[in-house]
Amino acid sequence: MERLPGDAHPRPVWLWSSALSLSAARIDLLWQAFLRRFDLEHTFRLWKQTLGWTAPKIRSPEAADRWTWLIIAAYTQLRLARHLVEDLRRPWERPALPGRLTPARVRRGFRNIRPATSCPARAPKPGKPGPGRPPGSHNQRRAPRYDLGKVNKRPKSLAAKRDLGG
Repeated sequence: MERLPGDAHPRPVWLWSSALSLSAARIDLLWQAFLRRFDLEHTFRLWKQTLGWTAPKIRSPEAADRWTWLIIAAYTQLRLARHLVEDLRRPWERPALPGRLTPARVRRGFRNIRPATSCPARAPKPGKPGPGRPPGSHNQRRAPRYDLGKVNKRPKSLAAKRDLGG
């Protein structure tokens, strides 16, 4: 890194490997793998915080797989729309070239390109909501619950904890 924002100077980044007597090419490969890992961590952070990957309370593994594929599709749309979006930056952010916008910045400007794109579906028809469940009635079936694995049993009260010697 040649230059950092402001007057900051780049600090060395120490990477550790247990392999002995590595060649220069192998060390370069390890450094590139570290950079790739950094990119992946930020991608997962965007999926969780901005796109809501972990927000819904999903009850089955199949639904979790479907939700993950929807998030991947949304992320792909953001990556592909980089050239179509204007940079709607916050006051503290620096301008970026259209092809270099981050997915979070593309998401901010995505609403401005939506009216220009065609929509294959017709306009929604107005309608009244369905009957649903009558007020005051309870579910007929309980939602399925899935085992999370081992759970340690804990005393229910402080007195029980004291009796156990804890």
